[in-house]
Amino acid sequence: MQLPRVRDAAARPDGGGANDRPRPPRAVHRAFRPELQGLRAIAVLLVAVYHIWFGRVSGGVDVFLLFTGFLITGSLLRSIERKGRIEPIRFLARLAQRLLPTIAVVLVGVLIATYLWMPPSRWAEILRETLASALYYENWLLAEKSVDYLTRDQGTSPLQHFWSLAIQGQFYLVWLALMALVLLVVRRFGADPKWLVFTACSMVFAASLTYSVLQTGINQPWAYFDTGARLWEFGFGGMLAVALPYLNPPRAARIALGWIGLVALFACGALFDVSAMFPGYIAFWPLLAATCIMIAGETGSPVAADRLLTSKPLVRVGDWSYALYLWHWPVLLMYLQVAGRDHASWRGGAYVLIASLALAAATTWIVQQRIANLPRFRSSPGWSFGIAVLFIAPVVMGASFAQNRVLERDAELAEAAEAAAQDTEVYPGAAVLADEELAAALPEAEFIPPLTDELDLPELYDQGCDAEMDGPDAIVCEFGDPEGEHTVLLVGASRIGHWVPAFEAAAQEQGWRLVSITKDGCQFTTETPYDDDGNVNESCISWNEDVAAEIEEIAPDLVVTLSSRAFAESESVYDGFAERWEQLDEQGIQVLALRDIPRLEENLPECMELHGEKGCVTAVDFSQDETPPEERYEDAPANVTFDDLTAYVCPDGECPAVIGNVRTYRDHSHLTATYSATLGPFAAAAVLDATGW
Repeated sequence: MQLPRVRDAAARPDGGGANDRPRPPRAVHRAFRPELQGLRAIAVLLVAVYHIWFGRVSGGVDVFLLFTGFLITGSLLRSIERKGRIEPIRFLARLAQRLLPTIAVVLVGVLIATYLWMPPSRWAEILRETLASALYYENWLLAEKSVDYLTRDQGTSPLQHFWSLAIQGQFYLVWLALMALVLLVVRRFGADPKWLVFTACSMVFAASLTYSVLQTGINQPWAYFDTGARLWEFGFGGMLAVALPYLNPPRAARIALGWIGLVALFACGALFDVSAMFPGYIAFWPLLAATCIMIAGETGSPVAADRLLTSKPLVRVGDWSYALYLWHWPVLLMYLQVAGRDHASWRGGAYVLIASLALAAATTWIVQQRIANLPRFRSSPGWSFGIAVLFIAPVVMGASFAQNRVLERDAELAEAAEAAAQDTEVYPGAAVLADEELAAALPEAEFIPPLTDELDLPELYDQGCDAEMDGPDAIVCEFGDPEGEHTVLLVGASRIGHWVPAFEAAAQEQGWRLVSITKDGCQFTTETPYDDDGNVNESCISWNEDVAAEIEEIAPDLVVTLSSRAFAESESVYDGFAERWEQLDEQGIQVLALRDIPRLEENLPECMELHGEKGCVTAVDFSQDETPPEERYEDAPANVTFDDLTAYVCPDGECPAVIGNVRTYRDHSHLTATYSATLGPFAAAAVLDATGW
């Protein structure tokens, strides 16, 4: 998303009719193409509208990636042709001068809004993303989070839209290196730079597109933010920068192309939810739509699409497009936070869009066109870098300092809560459900863990005992008494993993050996597992095979796993679970099949920060079926004992936020490690009932 008005690498002669004779290539350069500025406005408005009202991907960002490749390639090519050099320092300095001041202003605005309206538990992560956004690596941070199962339920970041700017920043460096190679070949062999550039862009296009299609099929959430999977879109723009002068159809064809491109661009996000398919081949759709409009150019016809695109309002919004893209997302997120809504209403969304336009106009006029664009700051690379550093350096240093302070605060609170948990009279947790006297004597106290310790994970995660979502191998860890007479093995996904503190407490009390084998997002089953995008989860298949071999080797006395899975407004049981139990029966291993605990309507820490403890209670029947799992399995093998510990998490048909001064859930569906540890006596009772030890 470049700030300057669209400057084309090739001009188009106006006029002419449908019967024009073939024309020579267009002139090399025309300073300003208003129809492309209008296209930029359409693209950014599509992004904003789809984000605000529909929560979907529109394809508008891909148009900006195409534009960036088109403009940067054209600029560097002209420098090679006219000057015989590319002047990388001047090039980067001018980019920094145009881009960084606006970024700095938006980041400061987000930090102020975060302090005013975001809960303290979100501060550390937003500060982390502020640094990632300012330093152009936000895409990699989001890629890492996209495959981290434990962070998936964290709130949406007001800075996550900076991923595309980060990719563009990385593209600038890649393209400078690529053009430097082109320049080297030109100087060495005297080759035509134009077609060398086209060839180089084509090679990047082909390699990146191949990688993008493959990676999208294997790991789409990662591919979405992967620079390598996006370079082909820039490469396509670079190819277009070279080829556009030779794409000169008759006027009637250009009129048709303009409308085809505009309609196709509007249809991209409207017809399909493409968010799970980008950035693979489906991203050709918005790119080809934009290409049609760029080939159509300015026709001079009163019935052509460019008549709309060159209108003053759209050209003006095109001038604001960079700032509008930066502002619209945090404005939307802050509105939703303050209003306590999951999505914007039509009226609320209109306010968000108007506020975003106003901020974009003010930022563009004051920061970009007045301060950062002063003649002195454009006079030399040193001055250009200077104004950029003047804006961005305080943001980076301030965010770094604030992040360290917030992390120190969170660590101190977590440490204090861990120490406080040892006082079982003040923080008994689930014990109050079985001891009326303890419940009656419960003193008032701040609940633990604090909301700043949002995840409060079991130790198995810190110890590397949990296989990640793409990890195919079983990881075996031991707790309790390593010399214990009986061995209990917990196996499954994260909703078995959150029971580890409870069974560890039971194992320590009873003298059992406890073994855990868990993997994020992967059930212990014989059925073919699928990921969130509907693709076969190959790593989960491999993990299940490995787990079966490990269990046979360990030969535990009891395997603890889930009998069901709770979702929003539904609970499912699976034949694949029962088939695993049958395999264990053949090995003489008993099974304790636990019912999955209810899923909450909202992420608990976020709900508590907005509505308090009393405003965050979910009914059990929101996610649990009236018929218990044991009645839904027709022929469960004899080695299986079903148990349901729901009453110790959600007593009396409701799931409270706090029990015995201990917060119960860490998100929508996982127990806090602190509360899980208080369930030790109930876990022990379930094991003893199942085994008769």
